[in-house]
Amino acid sequence: MLATLIPLFDENIAVRAYSLFAQKRNSFLDPSFLGTASYDGIGVIAGLDIIQGMGIETLSADKDVFVEVNNISLFADINSQCSVDHERLILLCDNTVLPEKMYIDRLKALKADGYQLAMKKLPVARFEIYREVLSLMDYIFLDHKKIDISKAKIYFSKIYPNIKLCAVNVNTQEEFDTLRKDGGYTLYEGEFYRIPVTRGQEEVSPLKVNYIELLNIVNDDDFDLTKAADIIGRDTALVILLLKMVNRMTVNSGITSIRHAAAMLGQKELKKWINTAVTSELCADKPNEVTRLSLLRAKFAENLAPAFEMAGHSSELFLMGLFSVLDLILDKPMDEALDMVKVSKNIREALIDDKGELAEVLDFIEHYERASWQEVSRQMILRNIDMNSVYNAYVDSLKWYRDLFAK
Repeated sequence: MLATLIPLFDENIAVRAYSLFAQKRNSFLDPSFLGTASYDGIGVIAGLDIIQGMGIETLSADKDVFVEVNNISLFADINSQCSVDHERLILLCDNTVLPEKMYIDRLKALKADGYQLAMKKLPVARFEIYREVLSLMDYIFLDHKKIDISKAKIYFSKIYPNIKLCAVNVNTQEEFDTLRKDGGYTLYEGEFYRIPVTRGQEEVSPLKVNYIELLNIVNDDDFDLTKAADIIGRDTALVILLLKMVNRMTVNSGITSIRHAAAMLGQKELKKWINTAVTSELCADKPNEVTRLSLLRAKFAENLAPAFEMAGHSSELFLMGLFSVLDLILDKPMDEALDMVKVSKNIREALIDDKGELAEVLDFIEHYERASWQEVSRQMILRNIDMNSVYNAYVDSLKWYRDLFAK
C-alpha cells in the first residue's frame, strides 16, 4: 500500500480538506495492475483502512477527507470498512461512474446515509448528460485551465446552487491570486503555496534572526547546551514548548530553570527538538501547510534512511527534509536561505544543486507527495525497496506529527 495526502485550501490559504490518494500494489512488479487486474479486490476502497487504522484525527486533524471511488468501489460496503463520522468523508467519484440508474440509486443511498459526494475528471461536454449525477454532488473538481470560470459560476449557480467548485492544478501564486479575485471557487488544489522564492527580501525579521541564531548554535558539531538554553529563554513561545516537551518525557521533574529543562532533554534530544520547534515557529507567518510539509518531510526522510541504505545519515536526512522549504520560510532563494544557517555540504548539495544521495531521497519524497505512483514504484524497483517499509515510514511520520502538537 502507498498513500499520501494532498491539501485543499480556501481563499485565505487555510487548509480545509485533504484528498487521500492510495495505491495497493507496485505496478512495475505487477504490470497487470494497470489493466483489468487493477479491479482485483476492488470492493476494498484504498484509503479507508488507513483512516480506520489511524483515526481521522491523526490523518487530517479536523479536516474533511476526500477518498477516491470508481464505478466498482462505489458499491463497496463502506460502513464496514470505516466507522468514521460519515460527514467527514467525501467520496470522490471519477467519470467511470455513469449517469445510469444503478449508479444514481447508489449515490442517493450514500447521500441519505450522510456521506458527502464529489466528482472529478468530468469533461464540460458531458455536464448536461450528467445532470442527475451532478444534482447529488456536494463538490466538483474543475481544471481551471480548461474552463471559463465566469460561465461556470452562472451555470452552476442556476442549475446546481449547492455544489461547491474546486479548482485543481493551481500551480503558481499568480494563478491562485487571479482565481481568488475572480471568485467562484470554494477550494483550491495545487502547488501554488510552495513555489520557490527567486528573489529574497532585503531583511529578515528580528524574531526570525533570533531563531536562526539558535539553529546555528545547535547545528554546530558540539554545541553549548547552556547557551542554547539562554536563547530559548528569550522567547516565551519556545519556553512553553520546551516545558511541555520535558513534562511529557518526565514525571515530577521539578524543573527549576530553562537550563535545567534543557539538561533534562540532553544534547541530542535538545538539538532535534530545537530544529523542529524553531522551524515550526519560523513558519508562523506562512500557510499552516508549509509547517506541516517541512515537519512531515523531515520525519519521512529520517524514516526512509534504512530503506535507502543510509541509516548512518538519518539525522542529516531529517534536517534536509526540515530545511527543504527554508526558501519559503525566509522569503529568500534557497542558496541565500542556507547561507544563514549552518548545514552540511551534503544538505546544501541536495537542496541547491539536487545532487548526492540525500537529493535522491528528497526526489522520492516529492514524487510520493504528489501521488506520482509510477515514478515512486520505479524508484522502489531500482533500489529494491519494499512497499510496506515506505508506507510504514509515511504513516509513522503522520503519527509523529500528531504527537508533536499533542496538548
